[in-house]
Amino acid sequence: MAMALAQQLRAESDFEQLPDDVAVTANIADIEEKRGFTSHFVFVIEVKTKGGSKYLIYRRYRQFYALQSKLEERYGPESRSTPLPCSLPTLPAKVFMGVKQEIAEMRISGLNTYMKSLLSLPVWVLMDADIRIFFYQSPYDAEQVPQALRRLRPRTRKVKKVSPQHTSFDRLAAPRAEALFDFTGNTKLELNFKAGDVIFLLSRINKDWLEGTTKGATGIFPVSFVKILKDFPEEDDPTNWLRCYYYEDTISTIKDIAVEEDLSSTPPFKDLLKRMRREFQREDIALNYRDAEGDLVRLLSDEDVGLMVRQAQGLPTQKRLFPWKLHITQQDNYSVYNTTPSATQR
Repeated sequence: MAMALAQQLRAESDFEQLPDDVAVTANIADIEEKRGFTSHFVFVIEVKTKGGSKYLIYRRYRQFYALQSKLEERYGPESRSTPLPCSLPTLPAKVFMGVKQEIAEMRISGLNTYMKSLLSLPVWVLMDADIRIFFYQSPYDAEQVPQALRRLRPRTRKVKKVSPQHTSFDRLAAPRAEALFDFTGNTKLELNFKAGDVIFLLSRINKDWLEGTTKGATGIFPVSFVKILKDFPEEDDPTNWLRCYYYEDTISTIKDIAVEEDLSSTPPFKDLLKRMRREFQREDIALNYRDAEGDLVRLLSDEDVGLMVRQAQGLPTQKRLFPWKLHITQQDNYSVYNTTPSATQR
């Protein structure tokens, strides 16, 4: 009995030594769909720290899996790297088949139990760098607007509180733009302003629209109506753009598609095809790239995608734009190739 009490007191004393920013509880508040080359779901997790602060983080199942793998290597029963192995919680298993949204929904209670057990581990495990990074709020997490809470909890930032007399550094540090023309919105979501107004920028909605605040009003507006005076910091915007040329009859149109993948990533062929079918609302499309001779080459496999990506590596790159470009044609239109149909069906 005395031994158990001594252990409990020691554990409480160890807990007191922890920094205030260490996570003590974490619960999944929602799941959200994110779209890259293939759509995936993230868990929106509310974290509370020892010091009493609360914030949201966004994590994929694979990030839980990577964390668990590192912890097992470090603290599991087979581990050679620590003299103090401990009993790690069990992570819900990987699922390879099924509807992604349903899989994510099914995992919520298991992941909540997992996080509860994880944050009840001995203090020396809680101080592990990978656990701390997992539960920290990154600049990317801080920038996200939770979809389900968007209407209930409008975004607030320091810039909204800046008064005209305020000459503090906040004003100069905030991303902002100057209106080049008057803009009158079509809906309540859009921001009205006059030429010359300074607009403090809150987020980048997509390539063509920004969200900002001026004169106490907040809303979205087209990039083309303003001149950017100070852009967002690099790390705040994870969006990259994939340029697509879409061929219909003899007309080619350009569409830039937003994806969150890294510019150096190579998507699997089936994910790329699925994404383009969804984007262009057609099933009967073919994916192509333009080779060094200027001819279109049809993509049929992961190997072809790899070849396209490698070929583009030496080309000049634009900021946030993938070096390789996709050419989308109709599946049965072979007139876009310089070869006969049989040659394209390698």
